[in-house]
Amino acid sequence: MATDVQERSSRGSVRTTGAPPAHRERALWRDALARTLGAAPLTVPGEPACGTVRTSALGRLRTATVEGGGLSALRSGRTAGTDGRAATVVVTLLDSGTARLDQDGREAVLEPGDVVVHDLARPFRLAFPGDFRAKCLLLPRDVLGLSASETAQVTARRFGSETPLGCLLSPLLAGLVDGAGDYAPHTLKLMARNAVDLLGLLADEVLARSGAETPGGDRALLLRIQEYIDRNLADPELTPEVIAQAHHISLRYLHKLFEGEDATVRRWIQRRRLKECRHDLALHRHTTISAVAHRWGFTSAAHFSRAFRAAYGMSPREWRAVQESAPGPAHGPAAAGAPSERTPAGPAVGYRLRRTPACVSSPRS
Repeated sequence: MATDVQERSSRGSVRTTGAPPAHRERALWRDALARTLGAAPLTVPGEPACGTVRTSALGRLRTATVEGGGLSALRSGRTAGTDGRAATVVVTLLDSGTARLDQDGREAVLEPGDVVVHDLARPFRLAFPGDFRAKCLLLPRDVLGLSASETAQVTARRFGSETPLGCLLSPLLAGLVDGAGDYAPHTLKLMARNAVDLLGLLADEVLARSGAETPGGDRALLLRIQEYIDRNLADPELTPEVIAQAHHISLRYLHKLFEGEDATVRRWIQRRRLKECRHDLALHRHTTISAVAHRWGFTSAAHFSRAFRAAYGMSPREWRAVQESAPGPAHGPAAAGAPSERTPAGPAVGYRLRRTPACVSSPRS
């Protein structure tokens, strides 16, 4: 009984074929599955123990096609989450055969065309009772924008091809997996982005039905996030993704929190940076405009100048000239001649802390 394992990557192809003794054959098949899923060990009981695994790298994502004559893959609570790649979500499209996935107290029974998600960080059992072919997309959980608790609401749920979003997701996944080695890189990138977006929409539907993400402390969380932004304004890597991860929430939930602030998260960050830059331009008159911009997280002086003019109606140089000609020291936004923002600043955080750039650059909480 032959075992055929194929692994494709950007560095080439490896193909191994042979007819080793039965116990070695089972070990080879088990190890191939473990490498494909990015988690080990996996228990694969029963016979026959043969199949084909084809994988391909796609940036931080991986695709895999798995074919076999039946298997039952088990990951126990003792081994779940113990490897370095545990925060991985596996999206499986069943192409032929039948399958059953058990995770997080739910059971999904799959037929061809169905899609299901399981999380490698927690115990699961995945069974294919007979001949099967499955196409998988493996991606880090943060790419999907879900926290661990949100992922637990989505796992082991059948997304059928008869649903509006499922009928779009199934062929997209199939094309992405089958064409991973053939499409141009920019085409694959676009397909992968579309697949992730569709998965996000499916997750949103499930979370809405289950009543997830409706905490009573939204305002308190928003204030903590705004304070976190203030502490980290000088970091040019401060992004919505970083903020969401630091507060253990999804990116979608973060954007929902800012819906009442008359600004997106990125827009809020830019407004706060512009205010600090405006203050420093008047206070530190011998510091170059470029240095002030970089001090508060702007990586491009030209972008800073455009953003400043759009917000205040004058360039940073013009603003500084106004302050230099004004009698007496400037005092931030209340200084003589201070331009007002063209867009509302949103509700106040409650207090305003003045920090030196050194404090702002302190490690993230």
